[in-house]
Amino acid sequence: MIKKIFGIVINKYILTVIIAGVWMLFFDQNDFFTMQERKKELQKITDNITYLNGEIAKMEKENEEVNSNPQVLEQYAREHYMLKRDNEDVYVIDK
Repeated sequence: MIKKIFGIVINKYILTVIIAGVWMLFFDQNDFFTMQERKKELQKITDNITYLNGEIAKMEKENEEVNSNPQVLEQYAREHYMLKRDNEDVYVIDK
């Protein structure tokens, strides 16, 4: 009789744990599949941050070169803004 009661109690607990596990694995707001999706999104964002930090470093270096060297400033102005000296003619060839 005691074994039968003990078996029923253990089964209730095991059943409860199984139901809670299934609930958390599939139906909860933070289920397994949602967490995997969030990890992928976090990795994409981390990669994007790394890329943008590299771009910022490159632009800061370029800015320092432009501000410190007049020849680089002139080259930058000619390439990006199509500026010219007074005695020059500029021809733009569109591809």
